[in-house]
Amino acid sequence: MTKLSAVFPSLSRYRDARTRPLRIALFSGNYDCVRDGANRALNRLVAYLEDRAGADVRIYSPTAPQKAFASVGDIFSVKSLCIPGRPEYRLALGLTRAARENLAGFVPDIVHLSAPDALGRQAQKYARSAGIPVVASLHTRFETYLDYYRLGMLRRPVDAYLARFYGDADHILAPTPPIRDELAARFGSEKLSIWSRGVDRDMFGQGLRSQAFRARLGYGPDDVVPLFFGRLVLEKGLGVFADAIAALRDRGHAVRPVVIGEGPARDWLARRLPNVTFLGFLDGRKLGEAVASADVLINPSVTEAFGNVNLEAMASGLAVVSADVDSASALIDDGRTGLLVPPHDANAYADAVASLIRQPARLRDMRQSAAVAVDRYRWDAILADVVRVYERLAGRDPALLYAKVA
Repeated sequence: MTKLSAVFPSLSRYRDARTRPLRIALFSGNYDCVRDGANRALNRLVAYLEDRAGADVRIYSPTAPQKAFASVGDIFSVKSLCIPGRPEYRLALGLTRAARENLAGFVPDIVHLSAPDALGRQAQKYARSAGIPVVASLHTRFETYLDYYRLGMLRRPVDAYLARFYGDADHILAPTPPIRDELAARFGSEKLSIWSRGVDRDMFGQGLRSQAFRARLGYGPDDVVPLFFGRLVLEKGLGVFADAIAALRDRGHAVRPVVIGEGPARDWLARRLPNVTFLGFLDGRKLGEAVASADVLINPSVTEAFGNVNLEAMASGLAVVSADVDSASALIDDGRTGLLVPPHDANAYADAVASLIRQPARLRDMRQSAAVAVDRYRWDAILADVVRVYERLAGRDPALLYAKVA
């Protein structure tokens, strides 16, 4: 009897592709060198791929002498340099010969690019020449960094480069519906899917609020405590945050904010804004307790593509006063679960926080509504969507597989 594979020689190849583990080559700019929302999301994805989806994953990324946090996965360290003035960040020198040989030996089904750097761009070109599908995920609005470092004259070439980078991907994972729609208008809706973010409800929740913790820091039960939560770098909007707190104080509100995070701009912020409770870097239950024990998150950052801190603060029962940008408007129902304000207007932030201080019942209702609103952000369901994108592009979808064989 003639074997079906003899009639259709490609059948055995597609059958093998379906039965062996899916192989993902993930390219990252700083996979575990910096603890930020993007890298934490990538680590979540790798853990899910390996533990729940049964995939083989290899990460290609710069590495530092000491990790910023405990990462997961098989990491191939690529050559890199420290960025001057920002030693925590490393700049990959591209897809070196050693990395290229390792990638060829790994034989990935998908190349996933998480940063539009030289490493990602060269890996993209390699994958396209080898016929490997390329997925690009957007994590940060890099073009917005330029204004903070007085490099606005580079905006046009940077925009053009990013358009080429994302345009040359086979599929783009956007973090929110507004950003998906923006990219779909440029590259076509068929190339876009949403990779949202989840929240760890064991770490972030209203139940971790602690009056004892507040008392140890010198806050009374009725004090409204503003929070800044994130890396202490200028592009997070630290100048707007400092000006907003100063404006509140000028209006007679004796607020003493809590700042959670570390970074090179810590001393700058301390000089600019006295009488602040700096808690530094926190993790685990201590982080959840500190966030939940504040009242209002002030988030003036315009650089995030998603805004993990908004989601985590909302899960912790905080009202969020955020820059009105795509990442925030996708999460926050303005006036119900938080307040959206013009991104660079410090007085608008002060007005919003002052209105909540004057209306404690409104603040209480907003905090409760925010906590309820994030229930739909479940990591397992969100990461399963990413796996489905991989499977479709790799020909693992049964309908697509049949069409190829037939």
